[in-house]
Amino acid sequence: MSMKHSKRSAWSRSTTSKIDILAVAALSCLVLCQCAKHSDQKEDELYIRDSERQWAESVASGDASVVERILANDFIGVDPHGRIYDKAKMISDTREGPKFFASNHLNEVKIRFYGDTAVAQGSESWERRTGERGRFVWTDTWLRRNDRWEIVAAEDLTVPEPGAVLPQQ
Repeated sequence: MSMKHSKRSAWSRSTTSKIDILAVAALSCLVLCQCAKHSDQKEDELYIRDSERQWAESVASGDASVVERILANDFIGVDPHGRIYDKAKMISDTREGPKFFASNHLNEVKIRFYGDTAVAQGSESWERRTGERGRFVWTDTWLRRNDRWEIVAAEDLTVPEPGAVLPQQ
């Protein structure tokens, strides 16, 4: 009987040891995956922030390549006048932008992640060739598809620059 008991104990210790090793390996993997996910989110945030900056600058530079890269083929936007536009219209408008805008730059952007979706909200300051100044305040919805971030929806508002004198109504 003591022979059976010792074999069972050895098997039990061996199995317990294997389970402990698997548990430690699983926990290590979980920790490493969370670190990688956090690191990837930082990279994703930098990519989105830089892309938003490039899009803002393209309004005055006319460089439509950034718009072609970051807007999804099924992109839909709403302009400051409430009109719907698509990717093709945005590419065309970007190429025409330098006729109207002397400058446009990103002021700020806040990015929040929800899995494979990110919401970017920010503002830009612009100056038209006429000397008029203002700001765009916007929300862009980014989606990660096929391991690539792209904007699927946008809504823009035009507001005066802080401190601007507003006409009496």
